[in-house]
Amino acid sequence: MKQACIYQAPFGNITLIFDGGELIELNLHGDLAHAPYPLPEMWQQKLDDYFAGRLKNFAHPISSKGTPFQQKVWQAISEIPAGQVMSYQDIARQIGSGPRAVGSACGKNPLALVVPCHRVVAKGGLGGFSSGEDNALAIKRWLLHHEGVAI
Repeated sequence: MKQACIYQAPFGNITLIFDGGELIELNLHGDLAHAPYPLPEMWQQKLDDYFAGRLKNFAHPISSKGTPFQQKVWQAISEIPAGQVMSYQDIARQIGSGPRAVGSACGKNPLALVVPCHRVVAKGGLGGFSSGEDNALAIKRWLLHHEGVAI
């Protein structure tokens, strides 16, 4: 049974969706009315620690719900340390693909923040960000600034 929970981040609500206790989706937006379940204590602590600067990487498995190519991109993204960024082109070279395909896989990442697609930027600037909200780029800037990256 899927359960939606909300975490109140400094930039707004985050929705976490669990299935049988396993985190299957994390969206950088959320509505309290659509998330009636309490957030598991372990995730409350992880998110509190991340936003307090005590946790740099979530060390959580990537989603199994993507294509093999998407999973390859998500794995590469998961290895970018906090405080660093890589370009879409850098990741494309690393996995033998193209930057647009990498960007597309980033946009399909169901575990935003946990698989830190905000750490993937364009060669000449911020690039895009698919958080599903109009303020997506502001959230990406906030997250990068929080991690000490100036873009």
